[in-house]
Amino acid sequence: MTSSAADRRQFLRLGAAFAGLGAAGPFAMQLAAMGSAAAQSAPNYKALVCIFLLGGNDANNMVLATDSDSWGRYWSARNTGADPIALMPVGTAAIAPGQTSSVTGRVATAATPEAWGGVLPIVPSTPNPVPPGTNATTRTFGLHPFFGPVQSLFNSGRLAIMANVGTLIQPTSKAQYVAKSASLPVNLYSHNDQQSEWQAGAAEGARLGWGGRMADLMMSSNGANSLFTAVSPAGNAVFLSGQNVVQYQITTATNPAVMFNSIGGSSLFGSTSAPALIKTLLQDSASQANLMAADYATVDTRSIGAAGAINTALTAGAAGSMAAPPIFTNPITGATQTNGLALQMRSIARMVAAAPGLGVQRQVFFASLGSFDTHQNENQSQPVLLAQVAQALSYFDTLLSNVGGADLRSQVTAFTASEFNRTFTTNGSGTDHAWGSHHLVLGGAVRGKTIYGQYPTLGIDLGGFNNPNMSGNAIIPTTSVDQYAATLGAWFGVGQSDLNTIFPNLANFSPNNLGFV
Repeated sequence: MTSSAADRRQFLRLGAAFAGLGAAGPFAMQLAAMGSAAAQSAPNYKALVCIFLLGGNDANNMVLATDSDSWGRYWSARNTGADPIALMPVGTAAIAPGQTSSVTGRVATAATPEAWGGVLPIVPSTPNPVPPGTNATTRTFGLHPFFGPVQSLFNSGRLAIMANVGTLIQPTSKAQYVAKSASLPVNLYSHNDQQSEWQAGAAEGARLGWGGRMADLMMSSNGANSLFTAVSPAGNAVFLSGQNVVQYQITTATNPAVMFNSIGGSSLFGSTSAPALIKTLLQDSASQANLMAADYATVDTRSIGAAGAINTALTAGAAGSMAAPPIFTNPITGATQTNGLALQMRSIARMVAAAPGLGVQRQVFFASLGSFDTHQNENQSQPVLLAQVAQALSYFDTLLSNVGGADLRSQVTAFTASEFNRTFTTNGSGTDHAWGSHHLVLGGAVRGKTIYGQYPTLGIDLGGFNNPNMSGNAIIPTTSVDQYAATLGAWFGVGQSDLNTIFPNLANFSPNNLGFV
Protein backbone atom coordinates (compact mmCIF):
# COMPACT_ATOMS: atom_id res chain seq x y z
CA MET A 1 0.00 0.00 0.00
CA THR A 2 1.24 3.49 -0.86
CA SER A 3 0.40 6.72 0.89
CA SER A 4 0.40 10.32 -0.27
CA ALA A 5 1.82 13.33 1.56
CA ALA A 6 -1.76 14.42 2.23
CA ASP A 7 -2.52 11.06 3.87
CA ARG A 8 0.44 11.42 6.17
CA ARG A 9 -0.47 15.01 7.05
CA GLN A 10 -3.92 13.78 8.02
CA PHE A 11 -2.39 11.18 10.35
CA LEU A 12 -0.15 13.86 11.84
CA ARG A 13 -3.20 16.05 12.46
CA LEU A 14 -4.87 13.11 14.17
CA GLY A 15 -1.79 12.57 16.30
CA ALA A 16 -1.59 16.25 17.20
CA ALA A 17 -5.16 16.18 18.38
CA PHE A 18 -4.20 13.58 20.97
CA ALA A 19 -0.84 15.11 21.83
CA GLY A 20 -1.77 16.75 25.09
CA LEU A 21 -3.40 13.74 26.65
CA GLY A 22 -0.38 11.74 27.72
CA ALA A 23 -0.93 8.72 29.95
CA ALA A 24 -4.49 8.13 31.04
CA GLY A 25 -3.73 7.82 34.74
CA PRO A 26 -2.63 11.33 35.82
CA PHE A 27 -4.97 12.98 33.35
CA ALA A 28 -7.92 10.92 34.57
CA MET A 29 -7.12 11.85 38.16
CA GLN A 30 -7.18 15.50 37.15
CA LEU A 31 -10.62 15.09 35.55
CA ALA A 32 -12.04 13.12 38.46
CA ALA A 33 -11.39 16.11 40.70
CA MET A 34 -13.94 18.15 38.80
CA GLY A 35 -17.00 19.19 40.80
CA SER A 36 -19.50 21.98 41.08
CA ALA A 37 -16.79 24.59 41.62
CA ALA A 38 -15.15 23.62 38.34
CA ALA A 39 -18.50 23.69 36.59
CA GLN A 40 -18.88 27.29 37.67
CA SER A 41 -15.33 28.28 36.70
CA ALA A 42 -15.79 28.37 32.93
CA PRO A 43 -17.91 31.47 32.26
CA ASN A 44 -16.63 31.67 28.67
CA TYR A 45 -17.70 28.15 27.76
CA LYS A 46 -20.13 27.77 24.85
CA ALA A 47 -21.48 24.78 22.98
CA LEU A 48 -23.52 24.34 19.82
CA VAL A 49 -25.65 21.20 19.51
CA CYS A 50 -27.04 20.18 16.13
CA ILE A 51 -30.02 17.79 16.33
CA PHE A 52 -30.55 16.37 12.85
CA LEU A 53 -33.94 14.86 12.03
CA LEU A 54 -32.94 12.41 9.33
CA GLY A 55 -35.36 11.66 6.53
CA GLY A 56 -37.05 15.03 6.10
CA ASN A 57 -39.35 16.01 8.96
CA ASP A 58 -42.90 17.03 8.07
CA ALA A 59 -42.78 20.44 9.75
CA ASN A 60 -46.26 21.21 8.37
CA ASN A 61 -47.54 19.02 11.22
CA MET A 62 -45.00 20.28 13.75
CA VAL A 63 -45.56 24.06 13.73
CA LEU A 64 -48.94 25.10 12.31
CA ALA A 65 -50.67 28.36 11.42
CA THR A 66 -54.11 28.24 13.03
CA ASP A 67 -55.79 31.46 11.84
CA SER A 68 -58.98 30.56 9.99
CA ASP A 69 -57.68 31.19 6.46
CA SER A 70 -54.48 29.18 6.98
CA TRP A 71 -56.28 26.41 8.85
CA GLY A 72 -58.93 26.10 6.16
CA ARG A 73 -56.32 25.53 3.46
CA TYR A 74 -54.37 23.15 5.69
CA TRP A 75 -57.54 21.17 6.44
CA SER A 76 -58.51 20.96 2.76
CA ALA A 77 -55.06 19.68 1.82
CA ARG A 78 -54.62 17.10 4.58
CA ASN A 79 -58.06 15.90 5.68
CA THR A 80 -58.23 13.53 2.74
CA GLY A 81 -56.96 10.16 1.56
CA ALA A 82 -57.19 6.66 2.97
CA ASP A 83 -55.54 7.75 6.24
CA PRO A 84 -55.94 11.54 6.64
CA ILE A 85 -53.03 13.28 8.37
CA ALA A 86 -54.75 16.57 9.26
CA LEU A 87 -54.42 17.30 12.96
CA MET A 88 -57.43 18.40 14.99
CA PRO A 89 -58.17 22.12 15.58
CA VAL A 90 -57.06 23.92 18.74
CA GLY A 91 -59.34 23.08 21.65
CA THR A 92 -60.54 19.73 20.30
CA ALA A 93 -60.77 17.15 23.07
CA ALA A 94 -59.05 13.81 22.60
CA ILE A 95 -61.40 10.85 22.23
CA ALA A 96 -60.86 7.20 23.03
CA PRO A 97 -60.26 4.70 20.24
CA GLY A 98 -63.58 3.37 19.01
CA GLN A 99 -65.42 6.66 19.56
CA THR A 100 -66.72 8.78 16.68
CA SER A 101 -65.25 12.25 16.22
CA SER A 102 -67.67 15.16 16.12
CA VAL A 103 -65.10 17.01 13.96
CA THR A 104 -64.52 14.43 11.23
CA GLY A 105 -67.29 11.90 11.70
CA ARG A 106 -64.66 9.16 11.70
CA VAL A 107 -64.12 6.45 14.28
CA ALA A 108 -60.86 7.07 16.12
CA THR A 109 -58.04 4.61 16.56
CA ALA A 110 -54.91 5.13 18.65
CA ALA A 111 -53.07 6.03 15.43
CA THR A 112 -55.45 8.70 14.13
CA PRO A 113 -55.37 12.42 14.99
CA GLU A 114 -58.89 12.27 16.44
CA ALA A 115 -57.48 10.35 19.44
CA TRP A 116 -54.74 12.90 20.19
CA GLY A 117 -56.74 16.07 20.77
CA GLY A 118 -56.21 19.42 19.13
CA VAL A 119 -52.98 21.17 18.27
CA LEU A 120 -51.43 23.05 21.20
CA PRO A 121 -51.76 26.85 20.97
CA ILE A 122 -48.73 29.11 21.28
CA VAL A 123 -48.74 32.91 21.35
CA PRO A 124 -45.47 34.48 20.10
CA SER A 125 -44.38 37.50 22.11
CA THR A 126 -43.86 39.33 18.80
CA PRO A 127 -46.60 38.85 16.20
CA ASN A 128 -45.42 37.17 13.01
CA PRO A 129 -46.26 39.35 10.00
CA VAL A 130 -49.22 38.33 7.87
CA PRO A 131 -47.76 37.58 4.43
CA PRO A 132 -49.37 38.43 1.08
CA GLY A 133 -51.96 35.85 0.13
CA THR A 134 -53.08 35.13 3.70
CA ASN A 135 -56.53 36.51 4.51
CA ALA A 136 -56.09 37.26 8.20
CA THR A 137 -55.59 40.31 10.38
CA THR A 138 -53.49 38.35 12.91
CA ARG A 139 -51.56 35.11 12.49
CA THR A 140 -52.08 32.47 15.20
CA PHE A 141 -50.09 29.28 15.72
CA GLY A 142 -50.05 25.84 17.29
CA LEU A 143 -47.80 22.83 17.85
CA HIS A 144 -48.31 19.11 17.36
CA PRO A 145 -50.48 17.56 20.13
CA PHE A 146 -47.51 15.52 21.39
CA PHE A 147 -45.31 18.62 21.68
CA GLY A 148 -46.44 19.54 25.21
CA PRO A 149 -42.86 19.80 26.53
CA VAL A 150 -41.92 22.03 23.59
CA GLN A 151 -44.95 24.23 24.27
CA SER A 152 -43.68 24.66 27.86
CA LEU A 153 -40.16 25.52 26.69
CA PHE A 154 -41.55 28.04 24.19
CA ASN A 155 -43.74 29.68 26.84
CA SER A 156 -40.77 29.83 29.23
CA GLY A 157 -38.84 31.94 26.72
CA ARG A 158 -36.02 29.42 26.19
CA LEU A 159 -37.21 28.06 22.85
CA ALA A 160 -37.71 29.89 19.57
CA ILE A 161 -39.06 28.77 16.21
CA MET A 162 -37.29 29.60 12.96
CA ALA A 163 -39.84 29.60 10.14
CA ASN A 164 -39.39 28.49 6.54
CA VAL A 165 -35.67 27.73 6.38
CA GLY A 166 -34.13 25.93 3.43
CA THR A 167 -31.06 25.48 1.29
CA LEU A 168 -30.66 28.53 -0.95
CA ILE A 169 -27.90 30.11 -3.00
CA GLN A 170 -29.69 33.44 -3.38
CA PRO A 171 -33.09 34.84 -2.39
CA THR A 172 -35.57 33.08 -4.67
CA SER A 173 -39.14 34.05 -5.56
CA LYS A 174 -41.84 31.76 -6.86
CA ALA A 175 -41.54 33.32 -10.31
CA GLN A 176 -37.79 32.70 -10.37
CA TYR A 177 -38.25 29.12 -9.17
CA VAL A 178 -40.88 28.35 -11.80
CA ALA A 179 -38.86 30.03 -14.57
CA LYS A 180 -35.64 28.35 -13.37
CA SER A 181 -33.98 31.77 -13.48
CA ALA A 182 -32.40 31.59 -10.02
CA SER A 183 -29.39 29.50 -9.03
CA LEU A 184 -30.56 26.61 -6.87
CA PRO A 185 -28.79 23.91 -4.84
CA VAL A 186 -28.41 20.68 -6.81
CA ASN A 187 -30.87 17.83 -6.29
CA LEU A 188 -33.26 19.74 -4.04
CA TYR A 189 -35.30 16.66 -3.18
CA SER A 190 -32.48 14.13 -2.71
CA HIS A 191 -31.93 12.89 0.86
CA ASN A 192 -28.16 12.49 0.61
CA ASP A 193 -27.53 15.73 -1.23
CA GLN A 194 -29.76 17.86 0.98
CA GLN A 195 -28.41 16.36 4.19
CA SER A 196 -24.98 17.37 2.91
CA GLU A 197 -26.22 20.81 1.82
CA TRP A 198 -27.59 21.44 5.31
CA GLN A 199 -24.46 20.20 7.06
CA ALA A 200 -21.74 21.32 4.66
CA GLY A 201 -23.18 23.80 2.17
CA ALA A 202 -22.52 21.46 -0.76
CA ALA A 203 -23.99 18.30 -2.26
CA GLU A 204 -23.07 14.73 -1.33
CA GLY A 205 -19.32 14.24 -1.31
CA ALA A 206 -18.55 17.43 0.61
CA ARG A 207 -15.63 16.96 3.00
CA LEU A 208 -15.98 19.90 5.38
CA GLY A 209 -19.05 20.70 7.48
CA TRP A 210 -19.84 24.11 8.89
CA GLY A 211 -19.79 22.76 12.44
CA GLY A 212 -16.31 21.36 11.85
CA ARG A 213 -15.09 24.57 10.26
CA MET A 214 -16.31 26.55 13.25
CA ALA A 215 -14.60 24.01 15.49
CA ASP A 216 -11.36 24.55 13.52
CA LEU A 217 -11.46 28.20 14.57
CA MET A 218 -12.06 27.30 18.22
CA MET A 219 -9.49 24.52 18.66
CA SER A 220 -6.86 26.85 20.03
CA SER A 221 -9.12 27.96 22.90
CA ASN A 222 -9.28 24.32 24.02
CA GLY A 223 -5.50 24.02 24.30
CA ALA A 224 -4.02 20.55 24.61
CA ASN A 225 -7.45 18.96 24.78
CA SER A 226 -8.61 20.17 21.36
CA LEU A 227 -9.54 16.57 20.57
CA PHE A 228 -12.80 17.19 22.44
CA THR A 229 -13.81 20.22 20.34
CA ALA A 230 -16.16 18.33 17.99
CA VAL A 231 -18.05 15.43 19.55
CA SER A 232 -20.73 13.10 18.20
CA PRO A 233 -22.78 10.46 20.02
CA ALA A 234 -24.53 9.79 16.68
CA GLY A 235 -21.65 8.40 14.62
CA ASN A 236 -19.71 10.07 11.86
CA ALA A 237 -21.23 13.26 10.41
CA VAL A 238 -19.94 15.61 7.73
CA PHE A 239 -21.31 18.45 9.89
CA LEU A 240 -18.39 17.97 12.32
CA SER A 241 -15.67 17.45 9.68
CA GLY A 242 -13.10 20.23 9.74
CA GLN A 243 -9.79 20.97 8.07
CA ASN A 244 -7.91 20.26 11.30
CA VAL A 245 -10.45 19.23 13.92
CA VAL A 246 -11.04 15.51 14.41
CA GLN A 247 -14.58 14.59 15.40
CA TYR A 248 -14.49 12.52 18.56
CA GLN A 249 -17.17 9.85 18.56
CA ILE A 250 -18.70 8.57 21.78
CA THR A 251 -21.51 6.17 22.59
CA THR A 252 -24.47 6.59 24.93
CA ALA A 253 -23.13 3.96 27.33
CA THR A 254 -21.96 4.68 30.88
CA ASN A 255 -18.39 4.58 29.56
CA PRO A 256 -18.98 6.40 26.27
CA ALA A 257 -15.51 6.53 24.73
CA VAL A 258 -14.75 3.77 22.24
CA MET A 259 -11.96 1.56 23.61
CA PHE A 260 -9.94 -1.50 22.74
CA ASN A 261 -11.69 -3.56 25.38
CA SER A 262 -9.45 -6.59 25.01
CA ILE A 263 -6.31 -4.76 26.12
CA GLY A 264 -7.85 -3.89 29.47
CA GLY A 265 -8.76 -7.46 30.37
CA SER A 266 -6.89 -10.10 32.33
CA SER A 267 -6.92 -12.66 29.52
CA LEU A 268 -7.56 -13.00 25.81
CA PHE A 269 -8.10 -16.27 23.94
CA GLY A 270 -7.13 -18.10 27.13
CA SER A 271 -3.81 -16.28 27.48
CA THR A 272 -3.07 -13.99 30.42
CA SER A 273 -0.22 -12.31 28.53
CA ALA A 274 -2.13 -11.62 25.30
CA PRO A 275 -3.78 -8.30 26.35
CA ALA A 276 -0.44 -6.70 27.20
CA LEU A 277 1.14 -8.01 23.99
CA ILE A 278 -1.67 -6.58 21.85
CA LYS A 279 -1.33 -3.24 23.60
CA THR A 280 2.40 -3.24 22.91
CA LEU A 281 1.85 -4.04 19.23
CA LEU A 282 -0.75 -1.29 18.86
CA GLN A 283 1.48 1.29 20.51
CA ASP A 284 4.86 0.27 19.08
CA SER A 285 6.06 3.16 16.94
CA ALA A 286 9.79 2.56 17.19
CA SER A 287 10.01 -0.63 15.11
CA GLN A 288 7.55 0.29 12.35
CA ALA A 289 8.79 -0.05 8.79
CA ASN A 290 7.39 3.25 7.52
CA LEU A 291 6.28 6.62 8.77
CA MET A 292 2.59 5.89 8.15
CA ALA A 293 2.67 2.87 10.44
CA ALA A 294 4.57 4.83 13.07
CA ASP A 295 1.99 7.62 12.95
CA TYR A 296 -0.77 5.02 13.28
CA ALA A 297 0.86 3.56 16.39
CA THR A 298 1.19 7.03 17.87
CA VAL A 299 -2.50 7.68 17.31
CA ASP A 300 -3.38 4.33 18.93
CA THR A 301 -1.33 5.20 21.99
CA ARG A 302 -3.00 8.54 22.46
CA SER A 303 -6.44 7.18 21.61
CA ILE A 304 -6.14 4.58 24.36
CA GLY A 305 -5.17 7.31 26.81
CA ALA A 306 -7.98 9.59 25.66
CA ALA A 307 -10.61 6.88 26.01
CA GLY A 308 -9.55 6.04 29.52
CA ALA A 309 -9.46 9.70 30.48
CA ILE A 310 -12.85 10.63 29.07
CA ASN A 311 -14.53 7.57 30.55
CA THR A 312 -13.18 8.57 33.94
CA ALA A 313 -14.29 12.17 33.50
CA LEU A 314 -17.82 11.26 32.51
CA THR A 315 -18.40 8.90 35.40
CA ALA A 316 -17.20 11.35 38.05
CA GLY A 317 -18.69 14.45 39.64
CA ALA A 318 -21.63 16.23 38.04
CA ALA A 319 -21.21 14.35 34.76
CA GLY A 320 -21.46 10.98 36.46
CA SER A 321 -24.47 11.83 38.56
CA MET A 322 -26.80 12.92 35.76
CA ALA A 323 -30.14 11.16 35.89
CA ALA A 324 -31.12 8.80 33.12
CA PRO A 325 -33.89 9.96 30.75
CA PRO A 326 -37.46 9.43 31.95
CA ILE A 327 -39.14 6.31 30.63
CA PHE A 328 -40.52 6.99 27.18
CA THR A 329 -44.00 5.69 26.47
CA ASN A 330 -44.97 5.32 22.84
CA PRO A 331 -48.06 7.57 22.53
CA ILE A 332 -49.57 5.32 19.85
CA THR A 333 -49.01 1.82 21.26
CA GLY A 334 -48.67 2.63 24.97
CA ALA A 335 -45.52 0.48 25.13
CA THR A 336 -42.32 1.71 26.74
CA GLN A 337 -39.29 2.01 24.49
CA THR A 338 -35.85 3.55 24.35
CA ASN A 339 -35.62 7.18 23.35
CA GLY A 340 -32.29 7.11 21.59
CA LEU A 341 -32.22 10.88 21.12
CA ALA A 342 -32.65 11.47 24.86
CA LEU A 343 -29.71 9.14 25.51
CA GLN A 344 -27.59 11.12 23.05
CA MET A 345 -28.56 14.36 24.76
CA ARG A 346 -27.51 12.88 28.09
CA SER A 347 -24.07 12.04 26.65
CA ILE A 348 -23.77 15.60 25.37
CA ALA A 349 -24.83 17.04 28.73
CA ARG A 350 -22.21 14.88 30.44
CA MET A 351 -19.54 16.22 28.07
CA VAL A 352 -20.68 19.76 28.85
CA ALA A 353 -20.40 19.01 32.56
CA ALA A 354 -16.90 17.58 32.05
CA ALA A 355 -15.68 20.53 29.94
CA PRO A 356 -14.26 22.64 32.80
CA GLY A 357 -12.14 19.74 34.02
CA LEU A 358 -10.98 19.16 30.45
CA GLY A 359 -10.08 22.82 30.07
CA VAL A 360 -12.40 23.05 27.06
CA GLN A 361 -13.97 26.42 26.22
CA ARG A 362 -15.80 25.69 22.94
CA GLN A 363 -17.53 22.51 21.73
CA VAL A 364 -19.70 21.52 18.78
CA PHE A 365 -21.94 18.44 19.06
CA PHE A 366 -24.00 16.36 16.65
CA ALA A 367 -27.02 14.24 17.57
CA SER A 368 -29.60 12.66 15.30
CA LEU A 369 -32.89 10.83 15.13
CA GLY A 370 -33.95 8.92 12.03
CA SER A 371 -37.05 7.58 10.26
CA PHE A 372 -38.68 10.91 9.36
CA ASP A 373 -39.06 9.76 5.73
CA THR A 374 -42.82 9.37 6.07
CA HIS A 375 -44.04 8.49 2.57
CA GLN A 376 -46.57 6.11 4.12
CA ASN A 377 -48.21 5.60 7.50
CA GLU A 378 -47.27 9.04 8.76
CA ASN A 379 -49.88 8.87 11.53
CA GLN A 380 -48.15 5.79 12.95
CA SER A 381 -44.56 7.09 12.86
CA GLN A 382 -44.13 10.88 12.94
CA PRO A 383 -46.10 11.49 16.17
CA VAL A 384 -43.87 9.02 18.01
CA LEU A 385 -40.74 10.68 16.64
CA LEU A 386 -41.96 14.16 17.58
CA ALA A 387 -42.81 12.93 21.08
CA GLN A 388 -39.21 11.66 21.35
CA VAL A 389 -37.86 15.03 20.20
CA ALA A 390 -40.05 16.83 22.72
CA GLN A 391 -38.97 14.59 25.59
CA ALA A 392 -35.29 14.84 24.63
CA LEU A 393 -35.33 18.66 24.47
CA SER A 394 -37.12 19.01 27.79
CA TYR A 395 -34.82 16.48 29.45
CA PHE A 396 -31.71 18.22 28.08
CA ASP A 397 -32.97 21.58 29.36
CA THR A 398 -33.56 20.05 32.80
CA LEU A 399 -30.11 18.45 32.94
CA LEU A 400 -28.32 21.69 32.07
CA SER A 401 -30.36 23.68 34.59
CA ASN A 402 -28.38 22.13 37.45
CA VAL A 403 -24.88 20.88 36.67
CA GLY A 404 -23.18 20.55 40.01
CA GLY A 405 -25.21 23.50 41.26
CA ALA A 406 -24.64 25.65 38.17
CA ASP A 407 -27.20 26.57 35.51
CA LEU A 408 -25.40 26.09 32.18
CA ARG A 409 -28.37 26.59 29.88
CA SER A 410 -27.23 30.03 28.74
CA GLN A 411 -23.94 28.50 27.57
CA VAL A 412 -25.44 25.82 25.33
CA THR A 413 -27.61 26.36 22.26
CA ALA A 414 -29.29 23.39 20.59
CA PHE A 415 -31.04 23.58 17.23
CA THR A 416 -32.85 21.23 14.90
CA ALA A 417 -32.05 20.57 11.26
CA SER A 418 -33.49 18.27 8.60
CA GLU A 419 -32.76 17.91 4.90
CA PHE A 420 -36.15 19.26 3.81
CA ASN A 421 -39.82 19.61 4.66
CA ARG A 422 -42.51 17.43 3.16
CA THR A 423 -45.35 18.12 0.75
CA PHE A 424 -48.20 20.26 1.97
CA THR A 425 -50.77 17.81 0.59
CA THR A 426 -50.99 14.14 1.50
CA ASN A 427 -50.39 11.25 -0.86
CA GLY A 428 -53.09 9.27 0.94
CA SER A 429 -51.32 8.20 4.11
CA GLY A 430 -48.07 10.16 4.07
CA THR A 431 -46.11 12.95 2.44
CA ASP A 432 -43.31 13.25 -0.10
CA HIS A 433 -40.17 15.37 -0.37
CA ALA A 434 -40.51 19.16 -0.44
CA TRP A 435 -38.36 22.17 0.54
CA GLY A 436 -38.64 25.01 3.11
CA SER A 437 -39.19 23.90 6.71
CA HIS A 438 -39.52 25.12 10.31
CA HIS A 439 -37.01 24.48 13.10
CA LEU A 440 -36.54 24.78 16.85
CA VAL A 441 -33.77 26.58 18.76
CA LEU A 442 -33.32 25.91 22.48
CA GLY A 443 -31.12 27.50 25.12
CA GLY A 444 -30.83 29.98 27.93
CA ALA A 445 -29.33 32.55 25.56
CA VAL A 446 -32.15 32.10 23.03
CA ARG A 447 -34.61 34.97 22.64
CA GLY A 448 -37.50 32.60 22.89
CA LYS A 449 -41.28 32.65 22.72
CA THR A 450 -40.98 34.07 19.21
CA ILE A 451 -41.31 32.82 15.64
CA TYR A 452 -38.47 34.27 13.57
CA GLY A 453 -38.57 34.66 9.81
CA GLN A 454 -41.74 34.74 7.74
CA TYR A 455 -44.17 31.91 8.34
CA PRO A 456 -45.47 31.39 4.80
CA THR A 457 -48.89 31.60 3.22
CA LEU A 458 -50.33 28.09 3.03
CA GLY A 459 -52.33 26.42 0.30
CA ILE A 460 -51.84 25.04 -3.18
CA ASP A 461 -52.81 27.03 -6.26
CA LEU A 462 -56.44 26.13 -6.90
CA GLY A 463 -59.64 27.87 -7.97
CA GLY A 464 -58.03 31.23 -8.66
CA PHE A 465 -55.88 31.17 -5.52
CA ASN A 466 -52.22 31.86 -6.37
CA ASN A 467 -49.92 31.28 -3.40
CA PRO A 468 -46.82 33.51 -3.62
CA ASN A 469 -44.93 31.25 -1.16
CA MET A 470 -45.56 27.84 -2.71
CA SER A 471 -44.97 26.17 -6.04
CA GLY A 472 -46.93 22.97 -6.30
CA ASN A 473 -46.41 21.26 -2.95
CA ALA A 474 -43.11 22.95 -2.14
CA ILE A 475 -42.84 25.92 0.22
CA ILE A 476 -40.10 28.19 -1.16
CA PRO A 477 -37.74 29.14 1.71
CA THR A 478 -37.61 32.75 2.80
CA THR A 479 -34.63 32.17 5.14
CA SER A 480 -31.46 30.41 4.02
CA VAL A 481 -29.59 27.75 5.95
CA ASP A 482 -26.61 30.12 5.73
CA GLN A 483 -28.48 32.83 7.68
CA TYR A 484 -29.70 30.30 10.25
CA ALA A 485 -26.20 28.85 10.71
CA ALA A 486 -24.41 32.20 10.69
CA THR A 487 -26.67 33.47 13.49
CA LEU A 488 -25.66 30.44 15.57
CA GLY A 489 -22.02 30.93 14.62
CA ALA A 490 -22.00 34.59 15.64
CA TRP A 491 -23.30 33.63 19.10
CA PHE A 492 -20.63 30.92 19.26
CA GLY A 493 -17.93 33.53 18.73
CA VAL A 494 -17.14 33.24 15.01
CA GLY A 495 -16.26 36.60 13.45
CA GLN A 496 -18.05 38.03 10.43
CA SER A 497 -15.12 37.56 8.05
CA ASP A 498 -14.84 33.89 9.03
CA LEU A 499 -18.61 33.46 8.65
CA ASN A 500 -18.34 34.88 5.14
CA THR A 501 -15.63 32.32 4.38
CA ILE A 502 -17.54 29.38 5.85
CA PHE A 503 -20.74 30.46 4.09
CA PRO A 504 -19.74 31.97 0.73
CA ASN A 505 -23.39 32.62 -0.19
CA LEU A 506 -24.08 34.54 3.03
CA ALA A 507 -23.40 37.88 1.34
CA ASN A 508 -26.43 37.25 -0.90
CA PHE A 509 -28.80 37.50 2.08
CA SER A 510 -29.82 40.20 4.51
CA PRO A 511 -29.74 40.24 7.42
CA ASN A 512 -26.82 37.94 8.21
CA ASN A 513 -27.88 37.71 11.84
CA LEU A 514 -31.51 36.78 12.48
CA GLY A 515 -31.37 37.75 16.15
CA PHE A 516 -32.84 34.63 17.75
CA VAL A 517 -29.78 34.12 19.96
